[in-house]
Amino acid sequence: MIRHLRKINGSREDAQMSAQLVVSVVDDDESVRESLPPLLEAFGFVARAFTSAEAFLGSDAIARTSCLILDITMPGMSGVELYRELKVRGCNIPVIFITARGNGALRQGLLEEGAVECLDKPFDDTALLQALKKAVAAG
Repeated sequence: MIRHLRKINGSREDAQMSAQLVVSVVDDDESVRESLPPLLEAFGFVARAFTSAEAFLGSDAIARTSCLILDITMPGMSGVELYRELKVRGCNIPVIFITARGNGALRQGLLEEGAVECLDKPFDDTALLQALKKAVAAG
């Protein structure tokens, strides 16, 4: 799902920025759950992956998550529903949405609701890193 899975040699500032920050990935697509954590770790983050919104909500990860990478369309609770549920609970975790079904109106609406970014699959590592930098700055 990621166009370029390669280690980016970031600056010392980037490594310090992401030191010990946990990025949780919630996506029903196994290939995303397998490919994103190594890339996030190459960026210097601690990565956790979840198969569903319900699995994330049932975990202890909410309090530890500094940024959430969230698929919009999943069986059961959608990524949008999870995002709104977290806001109701007062959890203001910066969210980067990812989707294989690009929809300009939905994307714009999510950004207006406070999402950091909405990336269309497949996305490249540079776009993800830029979104992560925005999320860290927002958090």
